[in-house]
Amino acid sequence: MGIWDWLPGKKASEAKDVSFSQAFLDYFNMTSVKSGARVDWQTALDVTTVLAAARVIANGVAQVPLRVMRETADGLGSELATDHHLYKVLNRKPNTWQTSFELRETMVLHLVLTGNAYLYINRVRGKIRELILIDPGFVTITRNDDYSLEYTIRGVDGSTQTLPQSLIWHLRGPSWDGYRGLDAVKHAREAIGLAIVTEQTHAEMHRNGVQASGTYATEQKIDPDKFKQIQKWIAAQIGSENRHKPFIIDSGFKWQQQSMTGVDAQHLETRKYQVEMVCQALGVFPQMIGHAGQAMTFASAEQVFLAHVVHTLGPWWRRIEESIDNNLLNGVGDEIYFAKFNANSLMRGATKDRGEYYAKALGSGGSPAFMTPNEIRALEDLNPIKGGEELPKPINIGGVKPATTEPPKT
Repeated sequence: MGIWDWLPGKKASEAKDVSFSQAFLDYFNMTSVKSGARVDWQTALDVTTVLAAARVIANGVAQVPLRVMRETADGLGSELATDHHLYKVLNRKPNTWQTSFELRETMVLHLVLTGNAYLYINRVRGKIRELILIDPGFVTITRNDDYSLEYTIRGVDGSTQTLPQSLIWHLRGPSWDGYRGLDAVKHAREAIGLAIVTEQTHAEMHRNGVQASGTYATEQKIDPDKFKQIQKWIAAQIGSENRHKPFIIDSGFKWQQQSMTGVDAQHLETRKYQVEMVCQALGVFPQMIGHAGQAMTFASAEQVFLAHVVHTLGPWWRRIEESIDNNLLNGVGDEIYFAKFNANSLMRGATKDRGEYYAKALGSGGSPAFMTPNEIRALEDLNPIKGGEELPKPINIGGVKPATTEPPKT
């Protein structure tokens, strides 16, 4: 059996019960927090804020074209390297069952929530033909004395195999030791745990008709049989369709509330605050997941979206680009190639704003042109035109007469 058949997830129909190693159990062990919740990447995804924040990052990375570029011969620019073997793998078809969008989306979800993403590099005659995602929970990293890395991967049949660094593309998030990414869910477990239990408590309150818990008290002595009868009767009166109807009880019973109401517990305020705390931990602006907090104008919303691209997505793009350059574009003759995300589609403003920018780029107003017509057409996904490779000459501002050296007439 080769590595192709052995990789986890390749043949789901052949998966069997696995005797997991202690490292695997430690990885997926749900960690208790002070709030009493148990938090791991899976329970964290049940929190709407975590799901939304992870998704907005994953979508922002997956929807932007990822291409292999080649430095031009003069060293002054770059061009698409469509003839490179990695171009199609990254931009279109990383393997036989995933698109580039799907692979990058899942890869970034692994990165955001666990701090690490692992992909098997399938090389054929020295060229990369496929990239195959591996579940982070199946991987254990070993750093050798010479600082080289080895990856022990558990297969679907329970066996393990150790692969060298050259066969694994390992993307890591922010790291403390330099070779393992920090587990964001683990380090933000208190904020996520509080969000879990607050949501559960709120749900239980609504399941009970937003009725606070308490005690029916009486000075009469009640025997066990009578107690069970009263308890059953009360449950029938406050349940189902009787939940919001008037409740009447005799024999001197009095209601004594023993729990706080939702208003007293400030459930809504706590849940709103936890949204902000989780977003801080994952590096996402709350507005990007639909949590406005306060009213925004169109101008302020535009600035938030721009800040999201620059401060949230930008670092992830850069991290992935440099990882590709270091781990995938490391063959003979690859020195002139590099990976690049094309973020122009996200940076486009309104049609009016783009028109004004392009006009200045072509030299409108007398300023020197710094873009050619074909470069602008490429940004708008238009085909080049004949004669559009040259920088246009500056357009003089109308109404300004050229200077003259002739003396004024007397």
